[in-house]
Amino acid sequence: MALRTEAESWLGSKGTDQWSDPETGAKAISKWRASIDEGRAWVVEGDSGAILATVSRGPVDRDFWTDDDHPESALYLYKLIVGRRAAGRRLGERIVDWTSRLAATEGRDWVRIDTWRTNAGLHSYYERLGFAHVRTEAPAHRLSGWLAQRPVQVLSLPEAPLMVGRPVRERPHEGAVPSPR
Repeated sequence: MALRTEAESWLGSKGTDQWSDPETGAKAISKWRASIDEGRAWVVEGDSGAILATVSRGPVDRDFWTDDDHPESALYLYKLIVGRRAAGRRLGERIVDWTSRLAATEGRDWVRIDTWRTNAGLHSYYERLGFAHVRTEAPAHRLSGWLAQRPVQVLSLPEAPLMVGRPVRERPHEGAVPSPR
């Protein structure tokens, strides 16, 4: 939750309204807590054990994705947050690659996201990572809805995979590690 709070402040300083609405924020946090409780959220720990980032996966969001999208063909990535102390290390790219590898092992074709409709900078970021904009949905009760997907074979940093589990102390150069939380 500390990463989320930090991200809210940082987003506000960047001039975006993402995560600034208290009502939708409370709903989102409630859903995020459920994903944590259900074991669908991971953290990335640095060598010192400090939490640097988090990512969650979830079920298909039927406000956005339809049967015509073949929802079973994708892993749905949610709540990718990289702490400011890890900014500039390309950790977000490595996390997206990790989710692509996870999706591939499950026999899925895509990693899919929905992001805040008004955050053009975030849209550009994901497009640089190989995501293609599918469409934008705008249900009245949601502020996200910019939908994009990336084939699981596309990797941004194939030479720098994240390890799963606890770090092996003999190989500290491998750095951050996603761990279930």
